[in-house]
Amino acid sequence: MNLVVKNKTLALASLTREGSILGISCLLTFLSVGLPADGAVNVTQHHNHLSRDGLYIDPAFTTANAAGLTRDLAFSGLIGGNVYAQPLYIEGGLRGRAIIIAVTESNDVFALDAVNGSIVWETNVAPPVAANALPCGNLSPFGISGTPVVDLPSRALFFDAITQVPISGTVEHLIFSLNVETGLLNPGWPVNVNSRAVFGAITFNSLAQGERGALAIIGTNLYVPYGGLYGDCDTYYGWLVGVSLSNPSNVMAWATSAIKGGIWSVGGVASDGADPFVATGNTLNASSWGGGESILHLSPGLSLSNGTMNYWAPTNWKTLDTNDTDIGGSGPLLVTVPGATPSNLVVALGKDGNAYLLNRTNLGGISLPLAQAHVAGGQIIQAAATYQTTNGTYVVFGNANNLYALLIGASNPPTITSVWTAAENGRGSPFVTSTDGTNNVVVWGIGSEGDQRLHGFDGITGTNVFTGGGTNELMANTRRFSTGLAARGRIYVANDNQVYAFTVPGQTVTSINLNGLSIQPSGNFQLSFTNKPGALFNVFATTNVAAPLTNWTWLGEVPEVSSGQFQFTDTQGAGTSERFYVVSTP
Repeated sequence: MNLVVKNKTLALASLTREGSILGISCLLTFLSVGLPADGAVNVTQHHNHLSRDGLYIDPAFTTANAAGLTRDLAFSGLIGGNVYAQPLYIEGGLRGRAIIIAVTESNDVFALDAVNGSIVWETNVAPPVAANALPCGNLSPFGISGTPVVDLPSRALFFDAITQVPISGTVEHLIFSLNVETGLLNPGWPVNVNSRAVFGAITFNSLAQGERGALAIIGTNLYVPYGGLYGDCDTYYGWLVGVSLSNPSNVMAWATSAIKGGIWSVGGVASDGADPFVATGNTLNASSWGGGESILHLSPGLSLSNGTMNYWAPTNWKTLDTNDTDIGGSGPLLVTVPGATPSNLVVALGKDGNAYLLNRTNLGGISLPLAQAHVAGGQIIQAAATYQTTNGTYVVFGNANNLYALLIGASNPPTITSVWTAAENGRGSPFVTSTDGTNNVVVWGIGSEGDQRLHGFDGITGTNVFTGGGTNELMANTRRFSTGLAARGRIYVANDNQVYAFTVPGQTVTSINLNGLSIQPSGNFQLSFTNKPGALFNVFATTNVAAPLTNWTWLGEVPEVSSGQFQFTDTQGAGTSERFYVVSTP
């Protein structure tokens, strides 16, 4: 039996049935990118986690490496349409290929090769809506605005698209589910929100509703938030719609009892892993509190129970209503502060320029917060991020072309202290990288609708780490409140008509050193080699070495058994007389 291990840039080896190596020849090196050694990297949702912390742990992003960030000019990234949603990064797909998912206002969905930016698949799910078909609004066309979410176990992508039925002219919000590998529609979808979402005597009216906030999967349910349109016109409500992942005909909903009160913040739905949390905006002519100007903690079934424990509104909510200074301009940020009492918090940021700290387990109803501070001179409308360093727990947010960092004091009750301000030169929502969750913390901002560049700042001091680069690093058509993601030593930003990829230096994998080729007593084939710690490798196999690589079977990723030492055992090949293998990067 011959065992061949090769890579498009790697090494070729032959192995006899008895296990003696006949020959090894090293061919080329190849590019890989940084990876935590514990396995696959997937960015399935807005700001990476349900808490909406915006934190990406990647050992490639040392402070020194971050300073050397450059745009990958070999990454194509061409798409079609205007983009307001964050892209997603998904691994473990067909042929081991990692993909970037981007959605547009033209109701187009794109899956791009994460290495070279070529289109893996694309689909248009429905005609978008023109602005003149709506009572108000500032997007034309108007299609997919909120950041989608991926359910990894089912390999399903979920998003909301607004469309107009060609013959009747009816405007509808449709919740879609696509197969991540192919872009094909999953059975039972889409869900027509217009005909399915009802809360008490209130029925969902797609014509007046916008969907800007990020979607979330919590447990076995998908959650989609809805607000109004730009211009605050017509009769709309703040809606949260839940759909069973396994049975999309099972739709649940909650809505504000007062008119308006939209759930419209870019961060959308946050969660502690069990329940959804949302922020609502101003209501209209409410003589008593009707769900607006609030942080809400709903049950999985979308009930608002347990009295004042599960909602909070400031004591001046009526004034905020009158002045259109929403609590809902920024979504809830779930933060845990070790040593604080209480330690499990919700951070709310308002259009009134205030930051509020709330007790996550008892929000308190209409009451004073645990702490409150005026932290910005203008309206705060964005998605904040949070991180920890050896100095404590930080929250960072964007406002008026700047980023602002707050330190949450580990005291009883916790406190809010402003610690630094830095020029973002635009209106992007921040995200954060760290090599291990505490060290080498870099806060990233996008000069959206400003200088259109990435900017990186030291998480503790706010000192410039990456100042935007040169001519090649300039991006085009950035949209307000947009945010990026970090994965395997790269940053991806989705803008109108193009996804941009940036990479840190030092990510080239060394030549492969094969140090183990064997057939186990069980008959399983095993290979091992050394390389850059944290790198990712995929294994493909075939019994016909002449077959094109597209016909080889993907067996999975090569586990890193110790730092820089990789080993793969093929349990499917026992008893095969001849087996050939390819090892490659995504």
